[in-house]
Amino acid sequence: MGRIFSDENRFAQWLEVELAASEALAETGQVPQEAAQALREHAAFDLARIAEIEREVKHDVIAFTTAVSEKLAAAGARDASRWLHYGLTSNDIVDTAQALVLSEASRLIATEARALAESLSRRAHEFKHTPQIGRTHGVHAEPITFGLKIALWYDEMNRGLARFETAAEDLRVGKISGAVGTFGHIGPEAEERICGRLGLKPAPIASQVIARDRHAAWISSLALIAGTLDKIALEIRHLQRTEVREAEEPFSAGQKGSSAMPHKRNPVTAEQICGLARVVRCNVNPALEDIALWHERDISHSSVERVILADSAILVDYMLAKTRWLIDGMRVYPERMLRNIQATRGLIFSGQLLLDLAAAGMLREQAYRVVQSHAMRAWESESDFRDAVEHDQEILSYLSIEEIAKAFSLHRYLANVDRIFARVFE
Repeated sequence: MGRIFSDENRFAQWLEVELAASEALAETGQVPQEAAQALREHAAFDLARIAEIEREVKHDVIAFTTAVSEKLAAAGARDASRWLHYGLTSNDIVDTAQALVLSEASRLIATEARALAESLSRRAHEFKHTPQIGRTHGVHAEPITFGLKIALWYDEMNRGLARFETAAEDLRVGKISGAVGTFGHIGPEAEERICGRLGLKPAPIASQVIARDRHAAWISSLALIAGTLDKIALEIRHLQRTEVREAEEPFSAGQKGSSAMPHKRNPVTAEQICGLARVVRCNVNPALEDIALWHERDISHSSVERVILADSAILVDYMLAKTRWLIDGMRVYPERMLRNIQATRGLIFSGQLLLDLAAAGMLREQAYRVVQSHAMRAWESESDFRDAVEHDQEILSYLSIEEIAKAFSLHRYLANVDRIFARVFE
């Protein structure tokens, strides 16, 4: 990913657009065939020379074309340099080449996202039927399985990937329509030929630049993926807390968690993922600000994009790889999950008991009052909720001991796990 956003690759893509343009124009008779051929054979650039020229002319595209022309002259193809950048404006090259760079970056990100989804699928199925307490507001609610939790991440990851691929496809456009988008010097058919050679679609309409809503959507889709990775990492951080200890990130043999406390195993990778997600999210706002430019173009977006496009792509690619490492190596403790389910001594089954009492004929308001009174007493005294329920004569007048036992069945709560997995994975 770093190579994709290097100066070397950026100028290589600029050159490829220039060469595709000369060859397409040669096909339509606007550029001599021999000139286009000479450009393809001899056009090259030197990074140091481009930088040297730019310090003088203060214009990167002019510095680039001048440096390439010097290389052509040195190769004995000075006359061909007349046809370099013929009929084009700077952003015909910059925006079209940027589409090539972002397409290349998008392929890497999509590949990494699919790999993470595969890891999530594998581990979701591994823990498909591993009971875990579900938590709402951080408080024990009702039983779930750890596989369901991971399946939810998988489902969200796939949506994020679909959004990203749509945004990446919307960005796979070029423009060779001139200084204000009117094709003042070369026609739309030339643009179609040039874009076709580059594997791009021509933008239906442009000013001097491709409209920046496309780029904002791409950055936003990356931020949404980062948000999902943040969600996954944050959950693992919570599950690694000492008093929870249901799962934890990998901890290698020689790793050390604290300079002062040798016992520490800290979720440092998960915390890193959560922190970097904040950076990616912050890039959305400047991307949105880039949409509005003066008239047919200013360059207020250019300096912003030099930062946010590369940074967002590199960060999300890195975060996807680190999250996959986290998921693949995640340590899971099913016995601890079961102990935590049992920690409240039956309180988490109050919802089913309420429904069973209502189904047996007790008014719902009455049933709620009776069940809650036992639940609050058990909560405050850390006593056994089920035992109290089984000795309540009011409850026993509606439910037998056997029927009460059914209300406290884990299997009853988790009977539809297979059906949920079928929805997600099939």
